[in-house]
Amino acid sequence: MDGISMAGLTGELRKDEPMSRHTSWRTGGTVRWHYTPDGVSDLGEFLRRVPQETEVSWCGLGSNMLVRDGGFDGVIISTHKGLKKLRQTGSRSIYAEAGVPGAKLAKFAAKNALCGTEFMVGIPGTIGGALAMNAGCFGSETWQVVHHADTISRQGETVRRSADQVSWGYRSVEIEDSEWFVGAEFELSPCQTDDGRKKIRQFLKQRAATQPVQTANAGSVFRNPKEDFAARLIETAGLKGYTNGAARVSPVHANFIENTGHASANDIESLIAYIKNRVHEVHGIQLELEVRIIGKGASL
Repeated sequence: MDGISMAGLTGELRKDEPMSRHTSWRTGGTVRWHYTPDGVSDLGEFLRRVPQETEVSWCGLGSNMLVRDGGFDGVIISTHKGLKKLRQTGSRSIYAEAGVPGAKLAKFAAKNALCGTEFMVGIPGTIGGALAMNAGCFGSETWQVVHHADTISRQGETVRRSADQVSWGYRSVEIEDSEWFVGAEFELSPCQTDDGRKKIRQFLKQRAATQPVQTANAGSVFRNPKEDFAARLIETAGLKGYTNGAARVSPVHANFIENTGHASANDIESLIAYIKNRVHEVHGIQLELEVRIIGKGASL
């Protein structure tokens, strides 16, 4: 990185990295700098060396992110291959770093006869993202099973917070803008391994039947309004299967947008804007985004 010594750092730094390689929509512009840390300590040292004026963003499995075609002139830190520690810490607890996929945590817990995270097989992302947005599905949410979480600051300092010190709600968690989750300990319940695995199989079957799991998408695009469902609003507005270029409202689940071929980030963002406007016209409801959109380009 210009003006910053990488001496002693053990992570991987790439310049002008195409984010289509790192997002589940498989599209988007380049990021000026892309860093995969080699653990939390390496991440802290890297953050201390990044100029304070440089914008920092985060990516796990890229399942909740759209990088505009104009790219992102900052740093994106990729946790999936760097913050991947997963271990049992007590008879009822498991610690997972931010880059661990939610599905991997669920299966690890079941294997060790602990239940409570089975729902995470339906979350197409990592623990870091799940903590940041209180991801959930099948009637459960991430922070319902968190005992404590660890964060890292823009200055590379780590802090541990118990769950009762963090304010969270539906798809929202209150945390400083310059502070990010690097891991958490989950407090679970003892169970039979077969019971956990059975529930996981049921959830996976349900997900396969109701979501477009075989296509390039970013999961749910919009948050559900209070006492309603974004998918219902979009479908009843006549938009199920609607296309904009190679971007399509999923015929399987209307709150998913698929890249059917070579959709640009602009194709997807324009479709998002159209859906919002149409739902507002038909239902008088303003949908709120669940996905993150960053980089240079038109704003919604």
